[in-house]
Amino acid sequence: MNWQFWKKRSPENQQEDQPKTKVREWWDAILFAVIAATLIRWLIMEAYTIPTPSMENTLLVGDFLFVSKFHYGTRTTTTPLQVPLTHQKIWFTNIPSYLEWIKLPQYRLPGLSHIKRNDIVVFNVPPKGLNEGIDYPVDLKTNYIKRCVAVAGDILEIKNKQVYTNGEAEENPPQMQYSYLVISDGPINERNFAKLDLGPEDYTVYGRQEDGKFVYLMWLTNEKVAEIKKLPYIKSIEEEKKTDEDGVIPYSSYYGWSGGQEKKYSNWAADNFGPLWIPKAGATIPINDSTLTYYGATIRMYDHNKDVKIEGGKLIIDGKEVSEYTFKQDYYFMMGDNRHNSLDSRFWGFVPEDHVVGKAFFIWLSIDKNAGLLNKIRWRRFFNLIR
Repeated sequence: MNWQFWKKRSPENQQEDQPKTKVREWWDAILFAVIAATLIRWLIMEAYTIPTPSMENTLLVGDFLFVSKFHYGTRTTTTPLQVPLTHQKIWFTNIPSYLEWIKLPQYRLPGLSHIKRNDIVVFNVPPKGLNEGIDYPVDLKTNYIKRCVAVAGDILEIKNKQVYTNGEAEENPPQMQYSYLVISDGPINERNFAKLDLGPEDYTVYGRQEDGKFVYLMWLTNEKVAEIKKLPYIKSIEEEKKTDEDGVIPYSSYYGWSGGQEKKYSNWAADNFGPLWIPKAGATIPINDSTLTYYGATIRMYDHNKDVKIEGGKLIIDGKEVSEYTFKQDYYFMMGDNRHNSLDSRFWGFVPEDHVVGKAFFIWLSIDKNAGLLNKIRWRRFFNLIR
């Protein structure tokens, strides 16, 4: 590959071009393909696959999708010393794919739009505990995909499963799911589950009762609930209630500990949550026990402060106590459409703007790993836009 094609060779030094060897031709082709794929992956679009059912039935396990980087603006990398076309590790190994010998500040190029409510967004999940306990660079943290239900500056509240922003009920996703306890006369065979279009990720067997009936936990849409109720072998179907024991934030004052055991700060639950204000760049809050409970961890870990401590109900930055704090970036609240089977912002907090990867664009392939050979490919999902 001629990297100096723009330079004119002098006639006296110009020699007849030598034909390339097969090895050289292959090397040039591979090098060009890697460079082109890397640029496309960084600047324009990247391919992802759905490994978990947290977005069902909007997105299914086995969906392959393209995610637009240019909608919200492409991020520059913080670790330029990285094996091309990798994420955290080199393929099929546990060897890190990057070196932190050089660390650059991260910037975001201009995009076509900003994140809006109901956008389906791919992002790097913030907490270290969801990143194998490793402090990955921001752009190499584990990728999650969820629906944005509240943007910076919104006040979010969930009342009896319904999401409200700024006091108004949000439109629910058409394929939204919840969990139900289903009791049947006996075990439901795989053929009947297939007729219901339910795979292994859609149910869990709780077991047989003393009266011989079987209990299942199923994640279902409203339409699927109505369909199952009509089946002659179904005895009852009841929605599972989520309580304040299911681990939603805030866990305790400043996400800390009390007496060796985690102390719940509120009685919020997955289905009844908030109200909670979503931090916005440039917005200033007073520092007190309440604001530190909701925002202390965010200020300390994600808002680009070098030396932050929370001690005795005080916020100390660079060795100085502050009585108010101004946020440096926008934050978002993300939830899965499978509302009772999604590890999302209700359980670990806000998504910082610098953790946003891109907007889910369209499905280009969908494979059902549980189906028979002739039905593996879900043809109906090809090239569906994601909404």
